[in-house]
Amino acid sequence: MVILYGIKNCDTIKKARRYLASNAIEYRFHDFRVDGVNEVQLRAWVAELGWQKLVNKRSATWRNLPTETKDNFDELLALVVMEDQPTLIKRPVLETSDQVKVGFSEKEYDALFS
Repeated sequence: MVILYGIKNCDTIKKARRYLASNAIEYRFHDFRVDGVNEVQLRAWVAELGWQKLVNKRSATWRNLPTETKDNFDELLALVVMEDQPTLIKRPVLETSDQVKVGFSEKEYDALFS
């Protein structure tokens, strides 16, 4: 089963959802704001992708973090902050049975689902 993680009103999520629907790809949507994020799953994503790839430093959530927090950001702090404020996670996160992708690119999705 394909799971798409994100926030329903995010423009990139909307693009990814349109792509999946128009290509008849069954998926389940997991809204970070409604459903939160699971610590075990977050740790697995960090182990596979690295925390740097998951943290959205262009987000309002990042900009609103205290300077001291941003200056001392490392894997442990990233895990704590992403679990507490999942809007810091770059979107979408797409999870298939054998891999995890971050961000949306029609070209990458084409390759993944071909």
